[in-house]
Amino acid sequence: MQPASARELVAIGAHFERVFERGQEGEIIGLGPEIVRILAQRMGHTVRFELYPWARAQALIAQGKADILVGPYKTAERQQTMAFSKLAFYQDQMVFYARNDANASWNGDFGALGDQRIVVLNGWAYGAAFDQARPQLRLSVANSVDSGLKMLVHQHVNLFASNRRNTEPVLGRLGLVGQIVMLPKVIDVQEGYFAFPRDTSFDTLRRDFDAAFQRMVDSGELKKLGQRHEVIVP
Repeated sequence: MQPASARELVAIGAHFERVFERGQEGEIIGLGPEIVRILAQRMGHTVRFELYPWARAQALIAQGKADILVGPYKTAERQQTMAFSKLAFYQDQMVFYARNDANASWNGDFGALGDQRIVVLNGWAYGAAFDQARPQLRLSVANSVDSGLKMLVHQHVNLFASNRRNTEPVLGRLGLVGQIVMLPKVIDVQEGYFAFPRDTSFDTLRRDFDAAFQRMVDSGELKKLGQRHEVIVP
């Protein structure tokens, strides 16, 4: 029997490879939706998924127009507009990509990138050190991994800042394996969370979700789900 407070949750996200994406039948698949489906059922709710551009998805959760945002990295700026789950559910390495024939290198010193044209992704967070260096960097913005890689291939930029999980499948799909290489020095390691509106009316949902997710982590279930979806979990 469903609890009196049972309702349909609206969970939103953007296309994140293996974490939140649209399957061939039109359904939303990935590690994030699978976790949300399982936990919603255990909490007595149903769930509906919607896919948006990333900046739009963040705005909707900040405005309280959805219940759960799947996958944001935690930043001080985002904590002003959304409430994060207690635990992260996946981990990403943020890295630079370059053309193989460019012989590019980077040793972790952002000051050495002054003359490099870098494309970043709209609405993405790259870590505190990158944010601090932003004013000194020559940045342009792309709306998708595909676009960022194409800007790199066509030499509109020297470097593409992205993460491995989102980028490697696209390199394969675009036939760019070997042409585009990852620079070995990691920009940062980011962890992806679930987020909720900050409005106090969502506090009970967040607490219930955190408790159910903690049990999933403690039981080893998250680790198994991560392996199945080929996503690194914390």
